[in-house]
Amino acid sequence: MALEMRDRCERCETAVLTADGPARICSYECSYCVPCADAMNDVCPNCGGELVPRPRRAVG
Repeated sequence: MALEMRDRCERCETAVLTADGPARICSYECSYCVPCADAMNDVCPNCGGELVPRPRRAVG
C-alpha cells in the first residue's frame, strides 16, 4: 500500500507539499511542511508521534 501523499501542511495549510519536495510525516501519515515540523520540535500534535522526512516520489 502506498503512502498518501497529502499536498497541504496540516498545521498552516498554506504550504504546498509536492510529491518530490520536502515534507515531514508521522506513522499515521499526518503531513507537515518543514518549518511547521521544526516549530513543533518534530512531534505530531495529533498523535504525539515523531515527525520524520517523508520519502520523495519521482514526478514524471
